[in-house]
Amino acid sequence: MPAELAFTTPRKLPRARDLRGRVVVLDVAFASEASGGGFAKITLPFIEGLGVRLAAWVDHHDSKEHARFARDPRFVLATKAQHGACPEMITPEVVLRAGAIDTLVCHTDFDGLASAAKWLRGGNECYPGCDADARAIDTRIGTPSPVADRLDRALRGRPRDAALFGLVVRHLEHGLADASLWQPIDAAAAELDVMQVETRRIATRYERVPPGVALVDASERGGAYDKTELLMIGQQRERVAVVVDRESVTVAAAFDSGLDFLAMLGLSAGMPTRVSVARARLHDLLRALGVTDTAVFARYPLALG
Repeated sequence: MPAELAFTTPRKLPRARDLRGRVVVLDVAFASEASGGGFAKITLPFIEGLGVRLAAWVDHHDSKEHARFARDPRFVLATKAQHGACPEMITPEVVLRAGAIDTLVCHTDFDGLASAAKWLRGGNECYPGCDADARAIDTRIGTPSPVADRLDRALRGRPRDAALFGLVVRHLEHGLADASLWQPIDAAAAELDVMQVETRRIATRYERVPPGVALVDASERGGAYDKTELLMIGQQRERVAVVVDRESVTVAAAFDSGLDFLAMLGLSAGMPTRVSVARARLHDLLRALGVTDTAVFARYPLALG
């Protein structure tokens, strides 16, 4: 029986009892305090719920909790600096060591789906250069191939479409051999074009705030927008981009910036150069970034009425 696929995010993991048989988890970060419960209430109960059914956990996001699994060969864990993307960590040796599995749990971005497909291929690349493409997309350093860009745009156009996730894994697993699968993928990518209009409209509201912060409020908008692109636009203007939404705030900088927002905010896990926290922590974040202008704090309240 082929392995089942389960798509997830670090903040909302599936119930262990709902997953069939032996399980592999790919590109899923250990939850941090920003996730409303963190590792102790989200990740650890999931690991304990799987128990001996957990065959492998491969991930490349920073976490202080990695140390507790250093002696457990099922856990192949690295930092973002060590591995910019997860697929490059999935080797034939890692797959062979895990043995037969029944369920693959993976993150829902290109990095995670490519990891799942590579696992299904026995640790072999889905197409030449796929690992490098995943690294370029996940770090936003370098230029992904047209194939990867096409897939990434589709996933950003429909970021919650589980059917699309499964289709992308299938397409990658079979080495992009079925040309007919591009039609629904391109249809999803077309939806990103619409989102980008709203993204660029919101970007016109960016303000430059000393010392080196591009800050924008996306709380009021005319439709869906692409947060990744909005952050990238901000980073073109200042070293750090901050997007404020109705319930959350996201801060990002270039992968090679040397900044560590996890340390700044006292968080135990995640990606050092891109962090999302509750809007209630907005002023904490601004102070950590060195913002002192009281007028900025007044323009960006901690909560909306």
